[in-house]
Amino acid sequence: MKRIATLSLVTLLLTSVAAPALAQATPPTAAVQAENPALASILADYETYLRALDPISAGQEGDQAAKSRLPDPTRAFEEAQVQPLTAFKTRLAAIDPTGLSPDDALNHAFLTRIVDRGIEAIAYDSSRLAFDSEGGPGQSAAYLASTTRIATRADAEAWLTRLAGVSAFYDAGLANARRGLATGFVQPKSVVESALVTFRNETAYTAATDPLLKPTATLPASIPTEVQADLRARAAAIVAEQIVPRRQAWVDFVEDDYLPAAPEAVGVGSLPGGKEFYAFQARGYTTTDLTPDQIHQIGLDEVARIRARMDVEMKAAGWTGDFASFLNHLRTDPRFYAKSREELLEKASEMAKRADGGLPALFRTLPRLTYNVRPVPADIEATYTTGRYNGGSLADGVPGGYIVNTGRLDQRPLYELPALTLHEAVPGHHLQIALQQEAAEGPYYRRSANVTAFTEGWGLYSEFLGEEMGFYRTPEERFGRLSYEMWRACRLVADTGMHWMGWTTEEARRCFTDNSALAPHNIETELQRYIGWPGQALAYKIGEIRLREIRQRAEQALGDRFDVRTFHDALLVDGPLPLDLLDRRMDAWIAAQ
Repeated sequence: MKRIATLSLVTLLLTSVAAPALAQATPPTAAVQAENPALASILADYETYLRALDPISAGQEGDQAAKSRLPDPTRAFEEAQVQPLTAFKTRLAAIDPTGLSPDDALNHAFLTRIVDRGIEAIAYDSSRLAFDSEGGPGQSAAYLASTTRIATRADAEAWLTRLAGVSAFYDAGLANARRGLATGFVQPKSVVESALVTFRNETAYTAATDPLLKPTATLPASIPTEVQADLRARAAAIVAEQIVPRRQAWVDFVEDDYLPAAPEAVGVGSLPGGKEFYAFQARGYTTTDLTPDQIHQIGLDEVARIRARMDVEMKAAGWTGDFASFLNHLRTDPRFYAKSREELLEKASEMAKRADGGLPALFRTLPRLTYNVRPVPADIEATYTTGRYNGGSLADGVPGGYIVNTGRLDQRPLYELPALTLHEAVPGHHLQIALQQEAAEGPYYRRSANVTAFTEGWGLYSEFLGEEMGFYRTPEERFGRLSYEMWRACRLVADTGMHWMGWTTEEARRCFTDNSALAPHNIETELQRYIGWPGQALAYKIGEIRLREIRQRAEQALGDRFDVRTFHDALLVDGPLPLDLLDRRMDAWIAAQ
């Protein structure tokens, strides 16, 4: 899952910090969400503050004014965070957490961590990495367009105002990337070349294919015909006059200025201050104090453990040859691959519906928001991952989306599709994120918090739940599940190898090619993703390991009283937490049972 693609400052702010409060960003309601009056005041002020920073999430919750705004990805805006974040830090420090109720103490600790990390992050100036292998400002804008639903004329006007702000996205991205060039903090050549595929595709859009025009392509009948025509004309003019020139300028800059300066070395550790930045990323994405060396060893241990399980399933499939020949068999036998895009999407849809049927046995609380299954847009599929989840909005009537890459069919094996479906749809990302969005009783910041170790750890844990659901129907599908788990174990090895230990891409590639059944194209796409997004890949396995440890503790402590449905509600309904705070909450839950 990737919330808003590729703008590193925006990604940082959405996951870590809040912005200076703006007058027009006052929340519609200010519910008291803490017993302690001082903490309640901080949470209310922080809600106003966060809505100002993140109008995307605020708009998805029904804040009409927010729908016309975009985040500010400039360095000046980022530096302006220091003063308000420090003020929040001071106010939080004035509260003695030992006197708080358990819920208040948890929210105090969580918000303190967010503020502290936000202050620390500003010094790294990570927005200098203004794009990654999947794209840059244009992809962020296209993602927003894909999640925009126009139900009223006010919605349409808000989208046009937001669309007019996309040019500032490009301008800020260009300034950020130029600052990266000037300071030697740049993406490597392989990432630049991958991103250029998407950038060039963006310059080839027509009026019929431009994703930024799709929100106004179909308008509700409540808007008069002549008004609809005016709205479409205005949208087309904004794109043609403001955005199209910036798309070309962006391509020209990346080709002419950035690419020649991009290094061959793939690890961020080779850049000025890169080692310190990577250690910071590792701590943040895993929400632990683990060092890159410790994470690397955990990866090696997991590779060995999973490999033993894979040998069992290989034999169950009746294979009498060695491991390498079985991998070759899986990668090349035509019966494991769909013959058309439609067939792949249909199989993913069938699996998603079958997964829906397994939920009541594992969960007491299910989200109201539904999801659909749709393909990755053709213009970005070449450099996009095999699948993704896009969040929806109950307030706006937008479903969540299980996004399936239907390009390169010979690289999309069907034995992996069950695990992918469980991870991206249900009981994975859609279930967890929709429940988080619907947690109206908790503080606002918790509903939009992106705790990657929890979110992606839950997605990987959901692949494991497929075994309890009886979801994997053949030894090959069970092997595919283990291959996906191996993929995440190899991420720990490869990500730390490249960014911390100075490995080449070939050294990182070996873990995947030698130990998993991942298709070669997927391996290459994933490697470029890890190279361009340092540290994010560490969150999956570290989070999943902790979730399974917590469940094991609960099962051992409760014995026959353990109820998996109640346990999963305790994990999910109140939203994600950093792993140490999750331990605290779940240990208290176990004791209360």
